[in-house]
Amino acid sequence: MLAEPHFKRRPRVWKMLMAAMCVALLSGLQAQDLPRQVSIILLGATGDLARKYLWQGLFHLYLEEVGKGHHFRFHGTALTSTEQGQEVIAKVLESLSCPGDMASGHCAELKAQFQQLSEYRRLKTPEDYLALSKDIEAQVEHEGLRETGRIFYLSVPPFAYVDIARSINSSCRPGPGAWLRVVLEKPFGHDLHSAQQLATELGSFFQEEEMYRVDHYLGKQVVAQILPFRDQNRAALDGLWNRHHVERVEIVMKETLDAEGRTSFYEEYGVIRDVLQNHLTEVLTLVAMELPVNVSSPESVLQHKLQAFQALRSLQRHSAVLGQYQAYSGQVRRELQKPDSFHSLTPTFAGILVHIDNLRWEGVPFILMSGKALDERVSYVRILFKNQAFCVQSEKHWVAAQSRCLPRQIIFYIGHGELGSPAVLVSRNLFQPALPSASWKEVEGRPGLHLFGLPLSDYYAYSPVREQDAYSLLISHIFHCRKDSFVTTENLLASWVFWTPLLDSLAHEVPRFYPGEAENGQLLDFEFSGGHLSFSQPLLEQLVPGPDSAPLPSDFQVLRAKYRESPLISAWPEELIARLAGDIEAAAVRAVRRFGKFHLALSGGSSPVALFQQLATGHYSFPWAHTHLWLVDERCVPLWDPESNFQGLQTHLLQHVRVPHYNVHPMPVHWRQRLCAEEDQGAQAYAEEISALVTNGSSTWCCWAWELTGTRPPSSAVARRPGRRAAGSADHEPSSPRRMSLSLPLINRARKVAVLVMGRMKREIAMLVSVGHDPKWPISGVLRTLASSCGTWIMMRFWGDGTLALCSPLCFPSFALSLPSQSCPLPMRAFLSGI
Repeated sequence: MLAEPHFKRRPRVWKMLMAAMCVALLSGLQAQDLPRQVSIILLGATGDLARKYLWQGLFHLYLEEVGKGHHFRFHGTALTSTEQGQEVIAKVLESLSCPGDMASGHCAELKAQFQQLSEYRRLKTPEDYLALSKDIEAQVEHEGLRETGRIFYLSVPPFAYVDIARSINSSCRPGPGAWLRVVLEKPFGHDLHSAQQLATELGSFFQEEEMYRVDHYLGKQVVAQILPFRDQNRAALDGLWNRHHVERVEIVMKETLDAEGRTSFYEEYGVIRDVLQNHLTEVLTLVAMELPVNVSSPESVLQHKLQAFQALRSLQRHSAVLGQYQAYSGQVRRELQKPDSFHSLTPTFAGILVHIDNLRWEGVPFILMSGKALDERVSYVRILFKNQAFCVQSEKHWVAAQSRCLPRQIIFYIGHGELGSPAVLVSRNLFQPALPSASWKEVEGRPGLHLFGLPLSDYYAYSPVREQDAYSLLISHIFHCRKDSFVTTENLLASWVFWTPLLDSLAHEVPRFYPGEAENGQLLDFEFSGGHLSFSQPLLEQLVPGPDSAPLPSDFQVLRAKYRESPLISAWPEELIARLAGDIEAAAVRAVRRFGKFHLALSGGSSPVALFQQLATGHYSFPWAHTHLWLVDERCVPLWDPESNFQGLQTHLLQHVRVPHYNVHPMPVHWRQRLCAEEDQGAQAYAEEISALVTNGSSTWCCWAWELTGTRPPSSAVARRPGRRAAGSADHEPSSPRRMSLSLPLINRARKVAVLVMGRMKREIAMLVSVGHDPKWPISGVLRTLASSCGTWIMMRFWGDGTLALCSPLCFPSFALSLPSQSCPLPMRAFLSGI
């Protein structure tokens, strides 16, 4: 009632408003009815990748989408002059090919259309980007089209990404209602820090949904089929795809070509960064990830891949074997003008052992391997299943489709090799797989061909009906916004978190040299045991020419026969660890036999990892059921934190042995959702727990481990201490986290103590503690007490930064030092254990 008189007073205003709304609505509807155009801008259009794959991929996209409601314009750009660029692009466009099943006349017609829609222009300055944007807008308006979006494909070196991103963001974004997609080629950083920096810079210009990081392996037909295969065969695979049935998984990319012509790139990245950190790791996640309910949902797939990354166990130095073909250093010297004395340590071959710490894959080895100058070119994923059958009939009566004694395996044959084409192979004694009949067909013929120990006839074998190169598939996925075929920022950084520590530890490792191709023989064969990877064929001596030559036996000198006025006994590092582990086991057995229990206190860090692994994998008679495990030192972080000493103990020892959970005593650094809060009295509680379980009687057999630092620990049994710098540490960090640690008086009450120091540059610290009892060196406070009870000590031979380790004598306590060479850089830490 109130509104009616108002509109009666202003009828013209109301009519004008309604007319304007109608015009706006009509204009919007007309715009929706306009034909849609997508502009694709290829930067680096004259480069190798563009000429070999990208222009062909764009042509395939045009063939797929022509007549489906989209108009296209293709802009090839580069720094090359207009005349020269047009000449290169004309040759590339002329060489484009159509699918084999397309009629030649129809192909020629579509090819001519594509050539008419493609142009070359120089794109260098911000003004060039602005001019390109205005030309696109003018062309769209002139032809009566509506711009749907723009794709910028950056086929350029990564150092140019940021400047190009800035120009696109400021001058070349499409107008409102149109989308932007920016495609980036690897490498995406050199390590975690550089990847984070690049991600931050790109993130300041583009939204995450606008960026498409290409890993072309995700576009290979067989790799793209892994998740659909798992989904379509859920019923058969649900009971098999786990640690109870899978023996191991192999993910392999072998090349016959070497790095000649690419040594500048290879010197910076090497085989791990070039292949394993990206291609093979992406494949690993597709095999290992939990299968989403909907594998067609990009968000679900990417989230499950991230969860797989988070379950990967941290890599150690012994997780890898490295090689380098013998001609590589000579190629580097020629191409990079290096002096004759230069010898590269860059690996051209790598084998990596990966474990996944979850219920599905615990204990299953995933082997990643890639190398150049090998005997064949082939890529595949092989899932080998455990053979748990016993067949009564002789082998000649085994039938491939029935016998459970024949090898059972699934192979995703990515390409090349003896088969010569991509394929999915499933052993006939497993199950008959389901694959889309429209796009996959059974492989026929090929008598006499054997793959992975079986004739091809023993497999259900399927290959694509029509082979398609990886870039054609990926470009189609970019157009259709299929993000699950690309690497997100979160997954990229998760991959670098996994790989960077290993790369750092291998920075000075001398690779094994191999002649190349068939002459390699068994030189690069490797095997794994107890979490360690090693070459199967040992080399007695490998000399590295140049200024950093490996030591010869004559280079070593025997030091004085005593250390701190006690006998000196020496051994190599492996023997040292084995001897120390053996002595601990012997003491544990004696203690349990006599007193019924054994107390073992251990430190964290990298130094004791080898000892933990030796105890876990080589001492099956250890009385773990009667052993109590304690910590001597713990950072003030949650126990699940990667920096927690308990987490290291859990990863490398506890999860591999059968210690009752009530015999494991982590330090109470995290109480009531607080870390090392004084009012929680965590140190006092730990001291009381020790007092209750570790008595002063004859059952007190302990092994104390303690970090070697530059300040005196507290005098109370257990106490917190502030962060401080480790004495003699090569890292020289300004501060370290607060800690809770045992005190000297408590350590000195141990029946036996072993001290293990591993890391580089130990000569100085060894000399500093060799004499006297300086209070600023806590280790001297421990050793002073022990020296009076047992006068046998051990020290290592020194050769520069060479490696020679010591084993303990039969009489404890012992002082063991290992000085790894530059090929084994480990952080300095002291390890004390009392037995």
